[in-house]
Amino acid sequence: MCARFLDRFFKQKPYIVESIPPPSISHGAGMVVPEYKIKPYFIVASVEMGNTTTKCILTGTNLDTGLSYVINKTVKMSREVRPPKPDEEIFGETLDGTHLTRESVTELVRDTLLECHKEAGLSITNDLDFVVRSTGVVAAMDSPDQVGDFVIALANGCLAAGVPPKKMTPPMSKDNLPKKLQSYSFADKVVFVGAVAGVIPPVGSSGVEMVANEMEGELAMAGIKEGAKNTPVDFRNPCVSIDFGTTLDGRITSDVGKDQLNPFASTIGNFCGLAGAIPDSIVRGTGEVEGRTGTALDMFGDRSIAAGLSRVGRSAGIMGNYVDEIHSHIDIRVVPPDRERFGRVPVSSRVAHDSGVALIGCDVGENGSETGELNRIGAEIYEKHGKGMLADVIDHVCARMALRLVDVASDLGMVPENASIGFTGRAAISGKKPQYILDGITERGLFTDPHEHVVFVDDGLARGAALMGRCMNSLGKPKNPLGGVRGGPCIMSRRIKVGK
Repeated sequence: MCARFLDRFFKQKPYIVESIPPPSISHGAGMVVPEYKIKPYFIVASVEMGNTTTKCILTGTNLDTGLSYVINKTVKMSREVRPPKPDEEIFGETLDGTHLTRESVTELVRDTLLECHKEAGLSITNDLDFVVRSTGVVAAMDSPDQVGDFVIALANGCLAAGVPPKKMTPPMSKDNLPKKLQSYSFADKVVFVGAVAGVIPPVGSSGVEMVANEMEGELAMAGIKEGAKNTPVDFRNPCVSIDFGTTLDGRITSDVGKDQLNPFASTIGNFCGLAGAIPDSIVRGTGEVEGRTGTALDMFGDRSIAAGLSRVGRSAGIMGNYVDEIHSHIDIRVVPPDRERFGRVPVSSRVAHDSGVALIGCDVGENGSETGELNRIGAEIYEKHGKGMLADVIDHVCARMALRLVDVASDLGMVPENASIGFTGRAAISGKKPQYILDGITERGLFTDPHEHVVFVDDGLARGAALMGRCMNSLGKPKNPLGGVRGGPCIMSRRIKVGK
């Protein structure tokens, strides 16, 4: 009992990677210049339009060290997109029902991209090296392949901001790269085959994607791998990557044998469904945020908080009862092969099933049918017990969601002892959630030292975009690899051998 009491004070803290600006270099007399203005940097713009926020995040990677930094971040609420004009066709909507047209998305992306570069004092034409576009707005789409239309709208926004088309596609050869990048590129030795951070994306026998937000899952995985480089966690294959944005995405990757000819890991699992939309539904019942478009971000922010002493006595029991009641409405399991949507996200579950890829989903009722119950429970908690209790309930609800997803993956045999588990997204890294998740993984005994196998990373999509840009341009760092398996060497030599 004494040991358990002391655990409250001395339990290991989770590794939480937060974005930091690039270093600056002093030139004397108080003159300080950002490092990316002087040293060789690969600057990537991540353009993301999600159900809650639309972001342009500029990341810069020091090509000498391989370390990445956030140069600037411009964030707008997606609900602020202008209304459709009478002559425009509505081709999609966010989870909260905000209507979108190709023209309105193009304008929002254009303005966000221009504003981000202006704030950073950078030129889109001269300083930007690459742009990666992604979206989590998938709720109103009929099938995963319709995401292509949305990505075209994002591309149009980039073009309208003045981004040259060549900065959105892989170069044909090393000679097509800017002079400053050529000496750092391995494009003359290896061929980009679609693998990002040492992982091949899943493609079913029909060639269609298995889940609408497939690209977000790929970027989140890559971003967690990149962010983990700032910690002692060796977050390479096999790994479980989970992105708890408004919608859920992520990947599970396979182990790769030392003697295996193909050095890339396979994608053996995908996550889909609802994530941050669940705490959003809880807070919308309080009356403290807008009833249709309000979010947990509006009420609690997105910062992580060190977990203090747990609630004890009667309040802990009340909180636990509310967490149980909310989870009675949350459905987490392998998506059945007959489902075309899960958690409102379009899926090709039959293709996933036939291809041997586990599609693990999170829903509230069926396709969000019981979100009204979450509104009601949130209203009761806030009215009877206040904001503090509501925050605690939400942190525990989200942590249990994360742990239930891990449990499903573990039951499928996809979390071996040499695996690592990474999280990104506001519904996993804000508040006290990271500590609760790490505690839960520790209790499950999946690893001898779970602290060295679990990591939390902010801005996962932006970090993943930077890494995807590097992969497309073959800007690897063999001495500090991201590909390969946990504890293993760089896979560059094996890639060269396979290429020959």
